[in-house]
Amino acid sequence: MAEERDVFPRARGRTLSAFREDDEGQWKAPFYFIQGADPQFGLMKAWAIGDCDNGGDEWGEEIKLTEQAVQAINQLNPKPKFFVLCGDLIHGMPGTQWRKDQEQDLKNVLKNIDQDISLVFVSGNHDIGNVPTPETIDDYCKHWGDDYFSFWVGGVFFLVLNSQLYFDSSKCPELKQAQDEWLDAQLAVAEKQTCKHVIVFQHIPLFLQNPDEDHDYFNLEKSVRQELMEKFHKAGIKAVFSGHYHRNAGGSYKELEMVVSSAIGCQLGEDTHGLRVVIVTAEKIVHRYCSLNDLSSQGIEKELMDLIKQN
Repeated sequence: MAEERDVFPRARGRTLSAFREDDEGQWKAPFYFIQGADPQFGLMKAWAIGDCDNGGDEWGEEIKLTEQAVQAINQLNPKPKFFVLCGDLIHGMPGTQWRKDQEQDLKNVLKNIDQDISLVFVSGNHDIGNVPTPETIDDYCKHWGDDYFSFWVGGVFFLVLNSQLYFDSSKCPELKQAQDEWLDAQLAVAEKQTCKHVIVFQHIPLFLQNPDEDHDYFNLEKSVRQELMEKFHKAGIKAVFSGHYHRNAGGSYKELEMVVSSAIGCQLGEDTHGLRVVIVTAEKIVHRYCSLNDLSSQGIEKELMDLIKQN
């Protein structure tokens, strides 16, 4: 594990060592990051054969797609500050037979990311289970780092949450309570400090299109959602970025934008395999979902590049 951590600096002690407040607490200039979601090694085969519970014994397509994503990111100039993967890193649930191989193959692809581009990992339901336990969360943390943490980049405050604790914490209520207490403390920091923006990453969206929509597999239960939305709004959070839906979606609650990004891996709608480019300026957060093919061949479009170059 020690050698692996050297390849992948991970969140420990509820923060990322590359992005500490002492160094990154002040606004400097516009920057950008790349958001990806759901590489989910194994789902494409499982979905194709109609057996998402037991299928997934092949993931060659997902390897190729994630390699393409890494290559596309590496050739971007200027480089993004970081690449965040918003959950469902692999398809194999905790305890399933292909999980270990899927994790290792994903790590083998991600180790090729440019060393100047930090990786940020977010836990998804396939990473820790639909009903997580202390054991499944501990196993995830050993491989990918803390399941929730905060960090700073250029005066912008980022929060990474374990959304599965909001979906079903029945087997680990004490861990949900710990995250709740930690989150309240982080939001208090956000309210008091002069952050340019506060941005949240979590796997499961608060909602897909409408804050009042009914609860289903792809969003959070309405009372949980309402409580989080109000907390986030009160703390001045500008945007929540998620995956899970394997389609692009999103909407707004007051001044809070909910951004749902489609997958690097298996598509469940009409979108293409892709990544989201997110530009952070002093005034606003601008984002665009780009297909892997377009990002590989054309890079970031001029309109977005001009925002990055503003001082």
